[in-house]
Amino acid sequence: MKNKFNKLIYLDEYVSINGIEQFLFHLGTSYDNPVMLFLHGGPGSAESLFTGAFQEKWEKVYTVVHWDQRGAGKTLTKNPDKLPTIDLMLQDLFEVIQYLKKKYSKQKIVILGHSWGSVLGSVFIRKYPQEIAYYIGTGQVVNMLENEQVGYNKVKELIEQAGDEKSMKKLELIGEYPGNKIVFDKEFLKKCNKVRKLQGKYKLGMKIDLAIWITMFKSPIFKFSDIIAFMKISKANQKVHSFLGDFNLRTELPEYKVPIYYILGGNDWQVPYVIAQKYFEEINAPNKKIFLIPDTGHMTMMEKPDLFFDALLEINKIEE
Repeated sequence: MKNKFNKLIYLDEYVSINGIEQFLFHLGTSYDNPVMLFLHGGPGSAESLFTGAFQEKWEKVYTVVHWDQRGAGKTLTKNPDKLPTIDLMLQDLFEVIQYLKKKYSKQKIVILGHSWGSVLGSVFIRKYPQEIAYYIGTGQVVNMLENEQVGYNKVKELIEQAGDEKSMKKLELIGEYPGNKIVFDKEFLKKCNKVRKLQGKYKLGMKIDLAIWITMFKSPIFKFSDIIAFMKISKANQKVHSFLGDFNLRTELPEYKVPIYYILGGNDWQVPYVIAQKYFEEINAPNKKIFLIPDTGHMTMMEKPDLFFDALLEINKIEE
């Protein structure tokens, strides 16, 4: 890939991780900066194609590495039959971190987890705290079942307030949601997609619009195979879905051995910020701070990139 921006660190590569070739995209301005590994959402929704929408300022203070996880993006395209489980992904993540530590001569790595990435990251830092300088969660998942219950109730409340009969009819057709237990079968996914569209309409969650597609097409690493991979992620991540459906950080004490920072969208009801905000109050960690960015939904870093960067700058200064 041609480095048309003349950045010091500008590399896309496949690296042998846990027995398969996995995709990494590195961007940065100084080898002295901390290395941040960005854990994308989904499961399966690689965000390496969207760096141009939010990340340029980050690279002044971090070397940012995007990893297309097993079952996502370019890694899925390269390995269509090597599908993820939570245990495989935790081992993958461990090996990616070892690779980055060696490549950049770092003792520890910063993790930023977005949405599903906040699930993977939160589990990992409990298991391997010695590998991590600190953790940043955005779109932070605490309890998957509670997320869906609270997010559904919020969009229903706004639809009722607006007297939006058309949307209310759609909500009624969805029926009971999410139920007493989340099982990622076809019926649930169909209902979930309808709820997400309504949340997008009311700016409570991620809305896939033309701007998203334009950002993706403009990415220097975009290939049409990325679209095909995105269409396959539901099937590819079935085993991870079973883990995610039962996920609940409150099954363990909120004790962490690494500093914890949350950057939350003040209008994120896809992964309701109020749940993470309440859980954060309970956290015991070497250091912690929460940032609430007003008028932003689930794609906080893309919706208000300057305010998100301000939060990163403050975290970086705290940890210097």
